[in-house]
Amino acid sequence: MLNILKICSVKILLYHGIKTIEDRRDISRLSSVLLGLMECPVQQDFHGTYFQNILTTYNFTTLQLPIYLYLEGAKSMKLISWNVNGLRACVGKGFPDFFKEVDADIFCIQETKLQEGQIELETPGYRQYWNYAEKKGYSGTAVFTKKEPLSVAYGIGVEEHDHEGRVITLEYEDFYMITVYTPNSQEGLARLSYRMQWEKDFLSYLKGLEAKKPVIFCGDLNVAHKEIDLKNPKTNRKNAGFTDEERGKFTELTEAGFIDTFRHFYPDKEGAYSWWSYRFSARAKNAGWRIDYFLVSEALKERLEDALIYTEVFGSDHCPVGLVIK
Repeated sequence: MLNILKICSVKILLYHGIKTIEDRRDISRLSSVLLGLMECPVQQDFHGTYFQNILTTYNFTTLQLPIYLYLEGAKSMKLISWNVNGLRACVGKGFPDFFKEVDADIFCIQETKLQEGQIELETPGYRQYWNYAEKKGYSGTAVFTKKEPLSVAYGIGVEEHDHEGRVITLEYEDFYMITVYTPNSQEGLARLSYRMQWEKDFLSYLKGLEAKKPVIFCGDLNVAHKEIDLKNPKTNRKNAGFTDEERGKFTELTEAGFIDTFRHFYPDKEGAYSWWSYRFSARAKNAGWRIDYFLVSEALKERLEDALIYTEVFGSDHCPVGLVIK
């Protein structure tokens, strides 16, 4: 059987334009991959479209399969994002229970509000990546992932933006994964001008990455895009998070080819929110805003399976949101 697979491996490599094979290990490694696929029940039909998809998504530069084929035998990936509004406080309000229960492949958090060494969070089976704000008790992001990324980057490479721990980028075989905590325009729109510059530079950063491979980004984007995305649009028209300027910048994201995954699946769903003020019993009344998102490159559209909002999960003034992707 292994010899047959080696012959198949050579044919596959030649089919994809590789005319010479200098390293025999390439054949052996691809053969091992094919043998592994045969051992997985869902992948036994070599003549089916699933196997064809595997061949067309194989990375022949590095001889690595895409991450979604590594994780749990080609099952769907579950991605989670949560603004925890202070991780130390959230840990005492059920964060570990939800983290364990949801069993995400990649779990992103924003607004950690801590410095290095201020928490020891046990996440067995996950690698941890942290970006701390220079200002104590402010901002901050983290990512917990089951699969080790090819590379990790912190910030977006723009000096004026990279002091607040707002972005972490993980590179995988076939996409970039980004957690982001977008700056709030603040009361009286005191920081709106800065926010506009951030939006411009962040979009430029996304498109730079997308030129190499597709992008998934998630987090608290601090904007409700359309009137359907908050309970009281008329009274909030000029408030931070729902100004024409901020909403316009989100529109620019979608016009640049990034898909709001929740609206992709649920374009007309009302009352779907991810943040509620602590005042006026807003959460009990579901007087909220949808400001936490997963957006993806158009190239990943066919891999999308579902978008989730975990409104039943407490512990922060935000609830977690999720994405299921092949």
